Amino acid sequence: MPARAYWKGQIRLALVSIPIEVYPATRSGAAISFHQIHEPSGKRIRYEKVAPGVGPVDRDEIIKGFEVSKGSYVLLDEEEIEAVKIESRKTLELVQFVDADEIDVLYYEKPYFVIPADDLAEEAYTVLREALRKTRKVGLGQLAVRGREQLVSIKPCGRGLVMEVLRYADEVHKAQGYFRDIEDAKPDADLLDLATTLIDKKTAPFKPAEFHDRYVDALHRLIDKKAKSKSNKRILEDVEEPASGKGNVIDLMAALKKSVGDGKAGGKSASSTRKPAAKKASPSGGSRARKRA
Repeated sequence: MPARAYWKGQIRLALVSIPIEVYPATRSGAAISFHQIHEPSGKRIRYEKVAPGVGPVDRDEIIKGFEVSKGSYVLLDEEEIEAVKIESRKTLELVQFVDADEIDVLYYEKPYFVIPADDLAEEAYTVLREALRKTRKVGLGQLAVRGREQLVSIKPCGRGLVMEVLRYADEVHKAQGYFRDIEDAKPDADLLDLATTLIDKKTAPFKPAEFHDRYVDALHRLIDKKAKSKSNKRILEDVEEPASGKGNVIDLMAALKKSVGDGKAGGKSASSTRKPAAKKASPSGGSRARKRA
C-alpha cells in the first residue's frame, strides 16, 4: 500500500459517518519521457521566461492572467486565487444514488481505492459496500481537495469500494455532434450473423497483463542497446508493419467469412470436412490453429 493517502476523511450517509482513506488505483510508470539535449555539449536545454519586446523577466514579476479578448487579460495574483479556492473538507457526503449503467463511460476519469481507516469503521464500510451491491447503485458526492471540488462516485469493487473521479458536464463533448452523419440503417442480416459469430469465437476473460504497449517496449529495448553501446551511433529498431490491403474497396462478406473460417481451422467443423488432412496434422499444428482462433 502506498505510504501516502490521496485523501483522508469520512463518507457520510445521512447520520452514518465512515472514516476512510483514499489511495490512487493507477500509476503512470509505463510512460517514457524525454528531455531536450544540446547535442554538441550533451547539456540539457532550459527555457527562460521572456516577454515580447522586454526579454528575460524575473519570476517575481510574473502573475497569472485570463484572456478575455485577443491580447487583453484580467490579471490575478496568488492571494486572489487562493481566496476563492474551496476549503478542503474531511467529509464526502453521498447525496444521490444512481444505476451503475446510467453514468456514461465518457464521464469516468480516474479511479481510487477506498479503505476503512480502522477496525471500528470496517462494519459500517461493509454495510455500505453490500447495500450498494444489492441495490446495484452507485453513490455520488463532491469531494473538496486541493482547492477544487471533484464530482465522484462510490461503488463496490471486490471486498472493498472504489471511488472514481467524474468529469463535469461542461468537460464532455456531446456525442451527437460526431455521430450525426452516420446513417441509422440496419446492417445486412448475414453480415451481422457472421460478425456476431466472430465475436463469440474471440470472446475470453479480460486479462490486462496479456496486453502491452509495444511502442514503450521497443523504446526500452532501444534505450538499453544505446546505454550498453556507450555511443551516440544511431540504432534503428525493426518495426513490424501492419499488413496493408491491396485496395480501398473491402469485400466485407468475404473478409468476415475468412475470419470465421480461420477460427474454425482447428475445430470440429474443419476436421469433419477434411478427414484425411486431419489425420496427418501434427499435435503442434493443431495447437497453433487453436491459438490463432
